[in-house]
Amino acid sequence: MPPVTPSSPPLTASHVRDDRGRDARSPGDIPVRGLWDVSLRVLSRLTSDRVMLAAAGVSFYVMLSLFPGLAALVSLYGLIADPTTIAGRLDFLSELLPADGVAMILGQLQALADENDSTLSTGFLVGLGVSLFSARNGMVALFEAMNIAYQEPEKRGFVHTTLLAIAFTLGAMAILAVIVTALAILPLIMSVVFISERAEMIVGLIRWPILIGVIWLGTVMIYRYGPSRENAQLRWLTWGTLLSTLIWMIMSLGFTFYLENFADFNATYGALGTFIGFMFWAWLSVVILIVGAMLNAELEHQTAEDTTTGPAQPMGQRGAHVADTLGESQ
Repeated sequence: MPPVTPSSPPLTASHVRDDRGRDARSPGDIPVRGLWDVSLRVLSRLTSDRVMLAAAGVSFYVMLSLFPGLAALVSLYGLIADPTTIAGRLDFLSELLPADGVAMILGQLQALADENDSTLSTGFLVGLGVSLFSARNGMVALFEAMNIAYQEPEKRGFVHTTLLAIAFTLGAMAILAVIVTALAILPLIMSVVFISERAEMIVGLIRWPILIGVIWLGTVMIYRYGPSRENAQLRWLTWGTLLSTLIWMIMSLGFTFYLENFADFNATYGALGTFIGFMFWAWLSVVILIVGAMLNAELEHQTAEDTTTGPAQPMGQRGAHVADTLGESQ
């Protein structure tokens, strides 16, 4: 990962109140000139902080943790429902994500689900252990990317970072298992109130807001607890979360359309085409996630007000670089 290079001028009295939002208490209080400063700093850091390279490293570790994680997910889901139904409940994702990549993942899920019960029980422990070990590397890489976005050195110890990575991984698995189970139960509940055809239609509609809500929540959690710093107030996380969620959805739809109508990765990469296409999508997703974090960071960097949680502290004592210093004005 590239080194963190803070570059903020010292605080002076002239900085505290001007037309650039130095006294802003939320991102919405920053005027146009201040937002222009924020935008220029984000654009500059895309190259100076080597965001594309950092995203490639994170994507690599995430892909390494993917298939062991699927084994653990199937085992966890099998504790509360029939594991052979999990692939069918997630096939709607092909409407948003690259279809070949989703098919690859669902095929692996189905193969794991078709194993007998004893294998699933053993697989839960083995798969969970392997996936947590692999996901630890992926999550730590993601945390380091957040440190780059917020210009922070890693100050947490190995145990702290590992436990945090495990908590994120288990949380993601649990939420996904609950969502898949809910998608199985909702049609039955809705059919009691509505006719079966209408129930299926309603479930088909509400699953998208649920998916967006989960993505939003996950992004906020990563932005708040990923970087090694004093936690930011939630209001200073909303703009980057909104931007990254919207751009990610547009990118996913656009990239899926591109793959289905123009590109043929299989012609270039052969049997690896599906995997390469999915990894390229993962890389773009991580780039968007980092850019959203950088936007949040530079919005904090624009104001002299305390943006961290807890009692207000003077600059230099807040435990976060972007809260303790001011970003440059153009």
